[in-house]
Amino acid sequence: MKIVVVGGTGLIGSKLVANLGEQGHELLAAAPSTGVNTLTGEGLAEALAGAAVVIDVSNSPVFVGDAVLEFFETSTRNLLAAEAAAGVSHHVALSVVGTERLPGSDYFRAKVAQENLIEKSSIPFSIVHATQFFEFVRSIADSATDGNEVRIAPVRFQPMAGDEVAQAVGRVSVGRPLNGRIEIAGPEQSRMDEFFRDALAALGDPRVVVADPHARYFGAELDDRSLVPGDDATLGQIRYRDWAARNAA
Repeated sequence: MKIVVVGGTGLIGSKLVANLGEQGHELLAAAPSTGVNTLTGEGLAEALAGAAVVIDVSNSPVFVGDAVLEFFETSTRNLLAAEAAAGVSHHVALSVVGTERLPGSDYFRAKVAQENLIEKSSIPFSIVHATQFFEFVRSIADSATDGNEVRIAPVRFQPMAGDEVAQAVGRVSVGRPLNGRIEIAGPEQSRMDEFFRDALAALGDPRVVVADPHARYFGAELDDRSLVPGDDATLGQIRYRDWAARNAA
């Protein structure tokens, strides 16, 4: 069947295109660089013609202010309208574990707005809530850096490999629509500041990780449950130390 991956040239999208293509599906990577723009609508109708499934793994270029809400609402409205016109039978969206628990974050409020639009549309849907990706460890540390200190909240953290995010989203996309959400996460849970202390040390990064209960994450303060899934989450198998060793090699 034809599957359109919105954000198909990015980290997770490119993995989805490769994985699902190997399974024999017809894949189209939709992104501005391939002539498909969900903000303007350019190329949407042509891209979605004959598609059975649309997977949205696109992300806003900014994470704060009104622009992030505008991105997710405009993009999602345009996409859902084009899907309805094309007869798409399954809309799959990648979102974030804890989205509804962080109203102090512009980014997470925008993700909630995106999910609300999906739920209210006529398109059968599945929403996959994933924990943070291993691939973003360094960029998260950079955003939390003040001088030589990396200020991280001492809360529970359960990140996962991008490969396993793509595998989970792919499985959902070729199944029956959930008309609901599932959670996916990594196999290990640790304290966030301890995770970053170990991860940066392994990278040879000299910065000092400081446990700060008021440290912000995407603009919001965290509690101990903010970033971790419920007991029924689907867990991956790749541990961070194995992933880091493989990628270092």
